[in-house]
Formats: sequence, C-alpha cells, structure tokens
Amino acid sequence: MKKVLLFCIFLNVIYGQTIKDISNIVGIRDNQLLGYGLVVGLSGTGDKSKFTMQSLQNLLRNSYIKIPATSIKSKNVATVMVTAILPPFSRQGDKIKIEVSSIGDAKSIDKGKLLLTQLKGIDGQVYAIGQGTVVGSTDNPTTGYIYDGANIENEIDFSLKDEQDITISLLKQNAQNASMIEKKINKKFNKSIAQAIDTRTIEVLKPTNISMITFIATIQNIKINSNFKKKIIIDIAKGMVVAGADIIVKPVTVSRENFTLRIKNTNLSNEDWKNPVSNQGMDIGDDAKIGNKPVQINLNNALINTKSLPTISDLMRAMKLMKLNIQDIIETIELLKNLGAIDAEIEIMR
Repeated sequence: MKKVLLFCIFLNVIYGQTIKDISNIVGIRDNQLLGYGLVVGLSGTGDKSKFTMQSLQNLLRNSYIKIPATSIKSKNVATVMVTAILPPFSRQGDKIKIEVSSIGDAKSIDKGKLLLTQLKGIDGQVYAIGQGTVVGSTDNPTTGYIYDGANIENEIDFSLKDEQDITISLLKQNAQNASMIEKKINKKFNKSIAQAIDTRTIEVLKPTNISMITFIATIQNIKINSNFKKKIIIDIAKGMVVAGADIIVKPVTVSRENFTLRIKNTNLSNEDWKNPVSNQGMDIGDDAKIGNKPVQINLNNALINTKSLPTISDLMRAMKLMKLNIQDIIETIELLKNLGAIDAEIEIMR
C-alpha cells in the first residue's frame, strides 16, 4: 500500500445561502502586498544570477561588510518575490500568511530562511514585514509559503462607525439577484431602505436605531435563493477541503490506477435528483481498492443519510476512509466535474 497523507475535512456552505455568500460590502476589501527578498540557508539549490549576488552584496554592505559581488559564489541563496494579502481591518501586530516565489534559477527554496522583507501596497507604503522558514510547495519547490510569516506594521485608515449607509456589490452581475436582495432587505426591516441601482449594486440606508456592525451582520445573514454556482475549495498546503454540504454528486463510476469509486442509485428519477428534499429512497454503494487490498465502504450505514442524495461531503468522508492522498482527491473531484457528476466551481489553493 502506498504512503498516504492524512488530512482534515471542514464542511461549510460556501455559495448561494445568504447575502454574504454572493456579495461584498464596498470599501471592505483585501489589499495585495508585494516585496523583494532573499532566501538563505539552501543546500546548494539556490541561484547564481547577477542580481542575486548584487542583492546579497547590498545586504552585507548595510551591515558594514564590504565585499565584491564577484567574490560571492554561494548557491545557498535565492532571490524571491514575496506576496501577501492584507485583510480588511487588520491591526498592528496581526500575523498573515506570505507566499514566496523564486525569480532566479534556483532549484528549490524549501526549508530556506527568508530574511527580513518589506511588503508594500500599491501606494508604496510598507504595511507588513516578513521573515521565516519557507515551506516549499510539493509540486513546485521554487515556490512556497510561510504561515504567519509577516507582522502587520501599518493599518489602512478605514472606519464604519460614522457611516450612515452601505453599498452592496454582487460578486457577479445579475438583475434577478439584485432585485431579490432589495426586496429581502426591505422586508427584513419593514421599510424601504434598500434600492438596487443596477444589476450588481444595491444601496442600503442604515436605520437610526441600530449600529453599523449589527446592521451589516443582519443584512449579510439574510437567507436567499440564488442561481450562483457553488464552490469547492481545496487547500493543498493545509490538506483541507472546504465545500458546500448541499453539493450533490450524481451517479458515477471513477476507476483510477489505485482505486475504484462507484456511486450508484436504483430508485431515483431525474426529478428526484433535482429535488433532493423530496427523495425518500435510494440505494447507494461503493467499493474501492488501494493497491491489492480491497476496501469495502458501506455508504448507507456509515456515511450518508439515506433520505437525502449523496453530497460532496459524503464523498470527502468516503475518500478519507479510503486514505487517498490530497492529489488523488483533487484529480477525482476535477474528473467528477468534467463528467458532469457535480455542478460546482473548483478553486485550488497551493
């Protein structure tokens, strides 16, 4: 049996359940940060490009060590670009994840040490300082990440306290959804405070008897029915899959080199698959093989509720029981999408 990677599965509804799931509040947004730095301590997998040697020379010069760039021949150093996302309302001292990518001819930056690196916004201001040990990507060792690798040094000046209205922006323009949100908000507060000004934008006036934070929380948690596609997010670095619990998996058989996954039903019509709440009878079975060892998985008893259709969450539990590694899971989910067995967007985070 091949070596397996154990991972945790978290389930959460991602799209199509509340106003928050399909929209943003204008002004509340992430900001991109960028920096240029050096990774040291590599075991001969760094690069020998001229700008790497020049960068190292400048670093040493700042430490009052003068040395010609031509005399630096180490391949234990690599020049990298460092990127990060500054979340809204970040405060000084908060830590954020940073991504590190080689820009020279380094073979790997895994386990190298990123030296102190300034991370700037588009305005040229320094918002974070990064440093730490790089964890290289499994499929591309010239890129990697450092969790909690940067400290927030400066904050973006933005406050909601004195605002009297908000603007909701849909993730995708849709006249039907814009109109529906307008009606849902007005019904929730029993007054005409929301107005859709186009197919993507809804302006909402805050009532005087409620704080802005409570107002936003109330609006974002209003339940809706939308035609936005659901999403499956796969975080390779964390070995984590996040998916909507209501994403249905239609009958399908997937045969791979080291396992076979089969989801079948005998009693469901096409209408049952379209209306899972009304389904009261199904027969779902699964078998799998890992190497030469057969694995029997009883989905009916162990993994799914027989009064509902099989979902992506059931599939995740089945594949976890089969002890598949994260790459097998990714390829299987992508194959299911291509076969039309699942109707969702797939986002892979490396």
